[in-house]
Amino acid sequence: MRARLTWNEDRPQRPAAGRAGLRALEWTFLLIGLLAIDCFVWVTTSSVLYQAYEDWAFDQTLRGLTPGVGGFVRDETRWLLSGGREKAETAESPQPAPPANAPFVIAPPGPRSVIGRLEIPRLNLAVMVREGADERTLSRAVGHIPGTALPGNVGNVGLAGHRDTFFRALRNIRADDTIELETTAGTYRYIVKSTRIVTPRDVSVLEASGGETLTLVTCYPFYYVGSAPKRFIVHAALVHEAPEVASPKRQRQPNS
Repeated sequence: MRARLTWNEDRPQRPAAGRAGLRALEWTFLLIGLLAIDCFVWVTTSSVLYQAYEDWAFDQTLRGLTPGVGGFVRDETRWLLSGGREKAETAESPQPAPPANAPFVIAPPGPRSVIGRLEIPRLNLAVMVREGADERTLSRAVGHIPGTALPGNVGNVGLAGHRDTFFRALRNIRADDTIELETTAGTYRYIVKSTRIVTPRDVSVLEASGGETLTLVTCYPFYYVGSAPKRFIVHAALVHEAPEVASPKRQRQPNS
């Protein structure tokens, strides 16, 4: 009779040292994966908390109040317990109307200081803007590009943001969309005039203009894996010579 080999007898056996090495490699990859997830959660959470606090603090500043972490925690807790329906109870300080000929100019900002709040209503985008375009700034906010104009000054206001976080919505922007840049001096409203795609070395998109314009910059393509090779540019023009007087939000809006 022909001898039969069982499955185990027919299968080549790995040396014990090889099995141990494979298991160690599996644990190593598992550890790397867990660390990557932990890093992602931490970066995302810190960014969300930073935006929430600065958004609240900006409203407090517009009311003439002094923001603090304690007040933020109390307001957020009250808002969460009310299911997002409760209005802020803090009385709003009346905002005096500025003289018609008063210049609306923001003082030169310090590094990473808050410039204001950028909103694009049709895209449901609202994000705080800080001074600077370094990675530390862009990981938590949209950055005002140093050397470009500030809102209220003649020139080109340059703002940069990451394509996979705050400026992801720009993939759907189109001509005639409204962009609002709210500062402590007032709200500046812009209308999108055009979009274009350029190389990273094309800095002409940030050149000063003869009027008051706004340029948004992010990487392109939006879904590119790795370091994106191009830049997506949005050009917009101011539609009001003098900004509307800034006023705090009357009710907390849920995050999109």
